[in-house]
This record gives sequence, structure tokens and C-alpha cells, in this order.
Amino acid sequence: MKLKARYIDVDTGEVTALLHDFDCAELGLREKDRVKLSFKGKVTVAIVTTSDTVVKKGEIGLLGSTQQILESKNGDLVEVTASSKPESVEFIKKKMNGQELSTEEIAIIIADISSRALSNIELSAYVTSLYINGMNMRETADLTKAMVAGGETISFSNGPIYDHHSIGGCPGNKITLLVVPIMAAAGCKMPKTSSRAISSAAGTSDIVETFANVALTPTQLKEITERVGGVLAWGGSLNLAPADDLIIKAEYPLGIDPHAQLLASVMAKKKAVGANYLVIDIPMGEGTKVKTMDEAKAYARDFIQLGEELDIRVECAITYGGQPLGRAIGPALESIEALSILEGAKGPNSVIEKTLSICGMLFEMGGEYQGQEKARQILESGKALKKFQEIVEAQGGKPGITSQDIKVGQYSVDVIAKQSGYVGQIMNKSLVRVARTAGSPKDKGAGLVLNKKGGNKVDRGETLFTIYSEHEWKLQEALKLAIRLEPVKIQGMILAR
Repeated sequence: MKLKARYIDVDTGEVTALLHDFDCAELGLREKDRVKLSFKGKVTVAIVTTSDTVVKKGEIGLLGSTQQILESKNGDLVEVTASSKPESVEFIKKKMNGQELSTEEIAIIIADISSRALSNIELSAYVTSLYINGMNMRETADLTKAMVAGGETISFSNGPIYDHHSIGGCPGNKITLLVVPIMAAAGCKMPKTSSRAISSAAGTSDIVETFANVALTPTQLKEITERVGGVLAWGGSLNLAPADDLIIKAEYPLGIDPHAQLLASVMAKKKAVGANYLVIDIPMGEGTKVKTMDEAKAYARDFIQLGEELDIRVECAITYGGQPLGRAIGPALESIEALSILEGAKGPNSVIEKTLSICGMLFEMGGEYQGQEKARQILESGKALKKFQEIVEAQGGKPGITSQDIKVGQYSVDVIAKQSGYVGQIMNKSLVRVARTAGSPKDKGAGLVLNKKGGNKVDRGETLFTIYSEHEWKLQEALKLAIRLEPVKIQGMILAR
């Protein structure tokens, strides 16, 4: 059947075609069935949505990316035929039943995800099956390799290639802005790719975007790394393991992060850039993804074992994540805090010490001795600042950038202590909610800065933290939420009587 194309500016995240109920009946189709679309040599399989009002009989609505794939215009005749479900749907059912998947079955699932052949419901079923039934290490290694094979890979003229990654959950974890220039200043290659925030207040790419372009091509990433030594790029622009970005979109509304998928997600992107030495940061504590030492050690063992399967040497740092790292939360505020340290600021101590520890591990993996002291010398000598400025300029940022060049939200308000005592607990997730309500990460100048952290003495009337926003109404909403949630808990010395 040939139907007239009509573009509909809605993206469902699927390759979708909207057909009139009459035409669906003619083709024997129902909602969520599939059709093969052909136009001038371009072919794609789309998931069917039905309507008797949005499109007329004889029309086909091409949603979002569907028309771009076919390169058709309104009124063009598109050939439409019924198509069967992808084979991978049966393999997803197999995993839902708790069975082990073969190497080939995993490869087919990832290929179908990458080509958007699965519906959102089927993709959610895949994520849920992994969450409930998991994967063994052989399956996880095959999953990682399949994700790498589905996208770009980058190889450098010489190595070794260094990398680090945090599994997340600790607000304010801006150490990438320090680790990359320290390693690059020592002559090490570090092509660091990072993500944007999903549920956090700021992903590393959101932070870097306040002062440099993060949407690099694979060619640009390779050229800058080989010329400057380090790069701070957004992984989403590089087509590295593209299935991962689609899987993350399915995980987010469910609020789940299956263990095997998390391992594969991290390691696929590291393998794609040819990492030889990798340090995984596992923040642990209340309000993080990993709440106990036993759970953190299990993650570490799996990362190290998966690294062996992929020929990447992995070491893991289990770090304290029970409260934010440093004091700043939000893109511009975290940029200023990191850049101030490069410029010579002696604090926050937690950011400096964690940075030096991670760099020390990387140096020692590469055969250096006293790696932490080497990292400290590079930081304190100003070499890391100079290298940071080179990286920023190479990525289209301001030459010779300083912390004074980064602007924060023009509206701010202090959250005041209602009583005297000591900070007994800081609620990570509540702070993130306040920062996001203030506009972070979309509004780069939004976020908050902590004046008091765990164990600090507080007098009534002192500022606990300051909220920043680019919009006055968002600031007021964030303040209301902060008052309701009380993310900084103050306790007296007597906890019970």
C-alpha cells in the first residue's frame, strides 16, 4: 500500500508511523504492530500508532526522526507493508524467564536497540528483565562488547590511555575538571567522556559546558587528545555505544539501574576510547547508589573482573559519599570551585584530596612511584591550571580562562539555621532536589553552596547554604522546598533523653 507522507513534529523516542484506523484494517495492523516503510531506496521499520482524526485515510504520519530517516517530504508516496516483530523480543522474554542468553542473542538485542527497532514498552521489558534476573559475568562481557560494536571506536597513535569514572550518587563530584589537566600535564593521554545529568544536579558535561564546547566529533576528540593530552567531552555527541543512551532513557522513568547494565554502560564507553588504565570511583554512603561496604566491594570485584575480560586494567576507589563533595552543587558553581583549586585555593580539602588520590592511583597503575605526591606537585606548581586552560581553548572556550569569568545566577537567598547545634546529617537527594528546582542543570548559573557540612558547629541565625538561580520565581520555589525538606539536619549534643 502507498500512503501520502505527512510530517508530525512529535518525537516519541521510537521510529513511529501514525496510520488511520481504516488503513490499519486494510493492512491487518493493530496498535504497536510494525510496518516496513520504503521511499526512494530508504527503508526503515516503524512502530504503528493509530488514529481516525489526526491523519486522513490514505495518509501516513511520520513522527520525529522517522521522516528524517526516509528523507521524504509532505505528500510523497511511501510504500507501507506489514512487518514482523524483531527476533530480539523473544530473547527478552527468555531473560524475563531467568534464562541465560547466548553471545549471539545479546548481540541481536543490542543491534535492535541501536537501530530503534524496539518499542519503548519492549525496551522497558529488557531493562526490567535485567533488573530482576541480572546477568552473569560472561553475559555482561558479551553485552559490553556488543555495545562497543554498535558505535564508533577511537584509536590513538600511541598510548597508554588513562581514564576514570564515577558511578555517581554523590553531589558536587567535580574532580574530573582537576584529574584530566593533572594527568595531561604529566604527559598522559586522557580522552575523558562524560554524561549530562539525568537525575543529579549537574553531570560533568553540564559543568564543562559553562566554559567550553562539549559536543565534539570523534575526529575532534582524537585530535585534541593527541595535541593537548586531555579532553572533556560529552559522550552523547560521539556515538560511542549508542545503545546505552537509549537504554538510559528507559531506565530513568522506572528509577532503576540494573547492575549488569551499569557495568556494561561504563565499560563499553571506556573500551570504545581504547582505555588501558581505568580507575572507577564508587561513592558509598546514605543517599548514594551504593549504601554499604559489602555492596561497594561487590561492585569493585565485578568492575575488575569485567576489565580483565576487556583487556583493561581496572582499580576501584571506594569513596565517602554520605555528603556532597566540596561545597558547590550546580554547573557554574562547581566550575568556579574546581577552577579556584587549580588557581591555588587550598580548599575544599575533600575535593583536593580525592583528586590527588585518584590521580595517584592512575600514575601508579602506569608504573610511577609516589603518584599522589606527583599529582600534588603538578597541581601546586600551576602546571595543571595551564593545561586546563589549553584544553578549554582547544574546545572553543575563552583563552586563559579564570574562575572570575564564570557567572552564577543573579538571584540568591540564604537558608538560615533555626537552632544552634551541630550538622548531624546532610541529605544528598534533598539537596539535589533543591538545586534542580532552582533551575540546575538546564540553567547553568543555578545551584547551591553549602556553608556548613557534617560535624560543623552551627549557631542559630547562621547561613547553612545559599541557593542561586537565574529566575526569581525558581529561587522562591527552591527556597520553599528547602524549608520543607530541611536537607541540612541540625542536632544538639543530646540526641535522646
